[in-house]
Amino acid sequence: MPLYAYRCGTDGALEVMAPMGSAPATTACPACGAEAVRVMTAPRLGGTRRAERAAIDRAEASRTEPTVVSSPPPRPRTAPAPRLDPRTAALPRP
Repeated sequence: MPLYAYRCGTDGALEVMAPMGSAPATTACPACGAEAVRVMTAPRLGGTRRAERAAIDRAEASRTEPTVVSSPPPRPRTAPAPRLDPRTAALPRP
């Protein structure tokens, strides 16, 4: 549901969530109860970042055009085990 912006003469700006196309011209301010009038704002259509949009596009494309692989991906390289302190080498291990 979209957010609609309203302005109260006493408390300032507020937002109300309502079904698309059904927002009233005025609403009661939740703080003081006075009448708040609706103000027109720019739509937030381009609010996603480029990386988010690319991830959404990949997810949508994978539903109809899944990528085909011929083998599983290689195992990730593991970091070498840290060298033990020679003084702790004789201690019992769990």
